[in-house]
Amino acid sequence: MAHQADILHAISSRRQRSSGILQQNNIEYIKEKARGRQRAMARTVTRVLWAYRTTPKTSTSEIPYLLVYGTNAVIPVEVGEPSLRYSNESGPNNDENRIHDLDEAEERRDMAHKRMISQKQQAESYYNKKAKVRPLSIRDYVLKAKTQATKDPNEGKLGTNWNGPYKITATASKGAFQLETMEGKLLQNNWNVTHLKYFFTSEK
Repeated sequence: MAHQADILHAISSRRQRSSGILQQNNIEYIKEKARGRQRAMARTVTRVLWAYRTTPKTSTSEIPYLLVYGTNAVIPVEVGEPSLRYSNESGPNNDENRIHDLDEAEERRDMAHKRMISQKQQAESYYNKKAKVRPLSIRDYVLKAKTQATKDPNEGKLGTNWNGPYKITATASKGAFQLETMEGKLLQNNWNVTHLKYFFTSEK
């Protein structure tokens, strides 16, 4: 029996050692794969950023690289196999061309800024055409937006962004209303329509 116990103990020890070696190999393999993915991710991010910075944007119709440095980027292929543009830029006129580009850079930025504003205004105009605005009136029920001061920090991100409902009792001024609670208590301040949202209810 003692001999069998020694054999079983030896087998168990070998299995434990084998299991430990296998586990260590697996850990090393996982680490190597992780390092490989990190390197691949770094290369991918670099390529994506390069593509983003050298591609014209819809909002400005300009290339970000051009707006920053005042000239178009030279890709590595143009250096290895010189193109006509690279050859001209590498000649004696390079300094003069760079000064000219830098002089025009500020104007390009101003025009890009104006085009960006125009594009945003067009998007806003398109949205406003589709949006159906319901004007608020007396006896309507509304919700009141919470401010940073009135939000409960314990609620976290899942907390509500609106208080209410409240009832509009009077028009205070242009775009502002006087509100009361459902119990009939008037609120101390008047509230602008930008902080109110219509509350649908069967009562009127």
